[in-house]
Amino acid sequence: MLPIPHRRAAATRAAVAVAAGALVLAGLPGSALAQAGPAASPFPSPAESAAVGKTSPGVLKAMQRDLGLTSAQAKARLVNEAEAGADAGALRNALGRDFAGAWVHGATSHQLTVATTDAADVPLIEARGARARVVPYSVAQLDSAKAKLDRAAKKEATRDAPVWYVDVRSNAVVVRAVKAGAARSLVSAAGVDSSLVQVERTRERPRPLYDLVGGDAYYMGGGRCSIGFSVTKGAQQGFATAGHCGRVGTATTGYNRVAQGTFQGSIFPGRDMAWVATNTQWTATPYVKGPGGQRVGVGGSTQSPVGASICRSGSTTGWHCGTISQHNTSVTYPQGTISGVTRTTVCAEPGDSGGSYISGSQAQGVTSGGSGNCRSGGTTFHQPINPLLQQFGLTLRTTGGGGNPEPGEPEPGGTWASGRVYAAGDSVTYGGSTYRCLQAHQAQVGWEPAGTPALWEAA
Repeated sequence: MLPIPHRRAAATRAAVAVAAGALVLAGLPGSALAQAGPAASPFPSPAESAAVGKTSPGVLKAMQRDLGLTSAQAKARLVNEAEAGADAGALRNALGRDFAGAWVHGATSHQLTVATTDAADVPLIEARGARARVVPYSVAQLDSAKAKLDRAAKKEATRDAPVWYVDVRSNAVVVRAVKAGAARSLVSAAGVDSSLVQVERTRERPRPLYDLVGGDAYYMGGGRCSIGFSVTKGAQQGFATAGHCGRVGTATTGYNRVAQGTFQGSIFPGRDMAWVATNTQWTATPYVKGPGGQRVGVGGSTQSPVGASICRSGSTTGWHCGTISQHNTSVTYPQGTISGVTRTTVCAEPGDSGGSYISGSQAQGVTSGGSGNCRSGGTTFHQPINPLLQQFGLTLRTTGGGGNPEPGEPEPGGTWASGRVYAAGDSVTYGGSTYRCLQAHQAQVGWEPAGTPALWEAA
């Protein structure tokens, strides 16, 4: 095992020091970890700036149950995943076209692996405390191959090859197929070099989970779905949910059958995203419904890396946790193919659609569909929240306490703007300096680049 670099080692020591519960305190001050030891940095750690300290006790308990962790391990895992995400983002920016993906593994996710197409990059990766892997194909090459499959799927029948994704761990585009011939037909129609593709046999036929409640239920005529995350658009309040739950103009009622709102935007298939604007009887809050009905705070929308822990809230099966298997996945439902979803090991059952996926305190996405169940195990897919926010110009309601500016509203000090969704690698200016984004997220007041090393690095 490679030694943990100073920054991650300090965070790990801090995690052990707060094993009695300090990490679950909502108001962890910026100086708390700085006082942990003489070598502590005066700047906030990635774990602090990613709001790990605001993680709900309910999320930690579900992680212990479903991931087989102790309380201390669950807390340490979240700290280490925040550190690893920042390191992975920095290395992605440094490696450029050579970058071939990153993932974490281990009971507490302390080991980060970064893949590259150039062996000359190995010392740089190892200097950051990560394990290096040299592979044939870059992420850009794999993404390009998958994009060809996405285009071909618009004309090809993919019911028997329902899932495909970029798998950075195997350095391939994986096609999961009920019939191998269907996978070969898709690859051939796309004109993708077969050396980039792995075909895996499966019996799974994913479908949307229509009767799902993740948090509170809402109803659309004879159907029922669940609220994902509260959002705002200017002064208008509402919530994000799955696109397959309703079309634009569909009226909704709340869990109490009181008139609630109307679908303002909806995409399905292609993507699985929607948002509902609510009337003045309803107030958007920065919470999702946790185990036993307790509230779980949403601190932001930083996307977690492959291998990271993730939990789902649903009224049918309650709280369940697992790990992120792949981002950038395409899946074919009976209604058509959707792309850009995230595949996870979290179980779900009908009645859980549209619900919330959260890693620590960070919103990840809304439930789309899956296969299996919570008795024998299963696979689920969620629509990532950041593209949804960007598509409809929404602002996630968070516990940060800042305002709710319109997406793109300028902030003093440069091009960085709260409310704007940033992707890994994006560049901004702030306070006279230039920064590059490490992890995808929606910016908010209090997450300015100079004070959030989990999200930004000086360029």
